Amino acid sequence: SNWTKIPPPLFKKVVIVLIDALRDDFVFGSKGKQFMPYTTQVVEKGTSYSFIAEAKPPTVTMPRIKALMTGSIPGFIDVIVNLNSPALLDDNLIWQAKAAGKRIIFYGDDTWVKLFPKHFVEYDGTTSFFVSDFTEVDNNVTRHLDRVLKREDWDLLILHYLGLDHIGHMTGPNSPLVGPKLHEMDNILKKIHISLLSKEEASLPNLLVVCGDHGMSETGSHGGSSEGEVHTPLLFISSAFEKRSGPLTQPELVQQTDLASTLAVGLGLPISRNSVGNLILPVVGGKTMREQLRFVHLNGFQLSRLLQQNTPAYEKDPGYEHFKKAEKSHGNWIKLYLEGNNSEILLNLGKKVLKQYLEALKTLSSSLSKQVAQYDMYSMMVGTVIIMEVLLLLLLSVPKALSSQAEFEVPLSPPLFSLLFYLMCLMLCAVHVIVCTSAESLCYFCSMSWLTAAGVMMLISALMCGILSAIAKIFENSRLPLKNPVVSSSSWSEIDVLILAGTIGHVLSLGASSFIEEEHQTWYFLINTLCLVLCQELCRNNFLLKECDPQCGTTVKQNVDSIGEASECKNIDIPAAGSSKLGKASSSADFIKGSDKWISLASPWIILICCRLLRSLNQTGVQWAHRPDFGHWLT
Repeated sequence: SNWTKIPPPLFKKVVIVLIDALRDDFVFGSKGKQFMPYTTQVVEKGTSYSFIAEAKPPTVTMPRIKALMTGSIPGFIDVIVNLNSPALLDDNLIWQAKAAGKRIIFYGDDTWVKLFPKHFVEYDGTTSFFVSDFTEVDNNVTRHLDRVLKREDWDLLILHYLGLDHIGHMTGPNSPLVGPKLHEMDNILKKIHISLLSKEEASLPNLLVVCGDHGMSETGSHGGSSEGEVHTPLLFISSAFEKRSGPLTQPELVQQTDLASTLAVGLGLPISRNSVGNLILPVVGGKTMREQLRFVHLNGFQLSRLLQQNTPAYEKDPGYEHFKKAEKSHGNWIKLYLEGNNSEILLNLGKKVLKQYLEALKTLSSSLSKQVAQYDMYSMMVGTVIIMEVLLLLLLSVPKALSSQAEFEVPLSPPLFSLLFYLMCLMLCAVHVIVCTSAESLCYFCSMSWLTAAGVMMLISALMCGILSAIAKIFENSRLPLKNPVVSSSSWSEIDVLILAGTIGHVLSLGASSFIEEEHQTWYFLINTLCLVLCQELCRNNFLLKECDPQCGTTVKQNVDSIGEASECKNIDIPAAGSSKLGKASSSADFIKGSDKWISLASPWIILICCRLLRSLNQTGVQWAHRPDFGHWLT
């Protein structure tokens, strides 16, 4: 009669200890036995359930917190958002707990404070980007423990420790620093567990949850999908569970998303709307059969509703069919139960219904997870092709664009009237029709009007024909004999080398997150260097041009209207004065006169001064953001 109401909570207080980058072998392996004796004893002989939680890539902190609290699977865009996490708007466990009047306290990684800005009655965030800090970052969490554990004015306490992750990044998982840090974590868990046991009441027990957001690879990093990165320990410790006995078995593998559903049931909260997780049954295994069936039914009902919202043909889904069968069996079981039948048959029938529900939950969860992982490959490929074509066209035009004449020519008129262009258009339109008529899932590019799609196909064809035309022109020019071997020398100037080296260096630096966080430092360095090299080139041009080869001087006189040919004697770029001024120039030493000469010489220094002022206007990045700057003074 009351199946729509939320069941009462199973635990009074819940403490979640999230140890960043905690690998499963740090608890269940040899390191756990050596450095975490108390936790090992609780796992092997205490009132606990231990699991290996599998995290889905990307294995970085913010998407993993999302997965733990919402039960959903974050996308790869969250790797970028991880650097500056916005508030989490999805339905989640923290929001449900706050809405139910639960008082939540948080200490640790400030990513939580950014994700849940107004949810904690008390919090103290620590920054996760000072990677060389192994000690203070954890002490800033632990210093609150003694005071908080004595108090009674909270229901949910969340602690997020970063020290182990920092050690992994700096020295790797086999570092001698890992052992003492695990021992420190073991003492903290011991303190919390003993405190929770001492404050327990007869009515409702307390629960301690120990987990990691992700693991770490053999090099100490994370983000990928290696076993060390995706497998984390998940421990539930409570006096409500039976004491473990018998030989120690390998912990069962569960999904990280299962924690949200399990904690929601444990705290008497609704399961998050977008959760794809399953209830971890052993946690509620001590309850009566009727309560267990009710819990799994609530989980199945939530998953089937999510499937209905996301799948048009949801009734044909095997998970949905299994759930409906289990629900029917559950109804029959309830009838027998209400008739007062308490025989062994009723218990066995209940176990059978429970098994049906668990199979349905597994299938529903798998089906929903696959949907989340589906990407619009066709639209992504079309976008990638256009980007690659534009990039190739730009690369082919770079030599002319970087020359003193700064030409940028894209041959378009011949290709647009060629047979190849029309054939490519027809072929791409045919491919588009085939893909869009056969695609089962909705595609963004297919949802566009046919006229827009045809325009995109014409753009791709035009770019391809332009590239082929540009390549053909380059081959033609390479076969022509050089008109002036002195002027058209192929050696590179310092500026050419600097621009190429700077571009390659900058691109390579983006392979490391630390360089991305401080990317502005790379730009400061490159711009300053470029200004100094330009200054050197201008000085050389203005003061040392008299020492140039006489043959070059003759060339300049013959080609007064062309700056490019005059400057290529030394392979340098000279700021162009008006053609009328150049026409009046009598020799190569004085074709820039008066104020123009000094303006050109002063311009790199003016740019350097402006850059320095802009640099001190606002201290940005991570390492120096706290330093005082000109912006603070203005404010």
